Amino acid sequence: QVHLVESGGGLVQAGGSLRLSCAASGLTFGNYAMGWFRQVPGKEREFVAGINRSGLSTYYADSVKGRFTISRDNIKNTVTLQMNSLNVEDAAVYYCAATSYSGSPSPRLYDYWGQGTQVTVSS
Repeated sequence: QVHLVESGGGLVQAGGSLRLSCAASGLTFGNYAMGWFRQVPGKEREFVAGINRSGLSTYYADSVKGRFTISRDNIKNTVTLQMNSLNVEDAAVYYCAATSYSGSPSPRLYDYWGQGTQVTVSS
């Protein structure tokens, strides 16, 4: 059974940083591209960042480019999202997800999802 477990969310002041982690089990981690998404109530789930199977290729939503960094460790089966210069618009529940495709910003192409971790940003 596949499990993706996010951690690292919490409350941070605007301008601050958080580091989210996602631990994967029950799948051959290196066979999956990984992504981070976020969602606020009443809105669709939004792509944030993605990384390919090897970790050599990354891509970001325009809204987080230059502030967020995604990385992965294929030995520890983890994917991390370093978030800097957070603003109130970044507040959301953040989800990590795994896709057997090469990588995509479309949530419909992701096979497995974590339960999410809340990020709250105070002004």
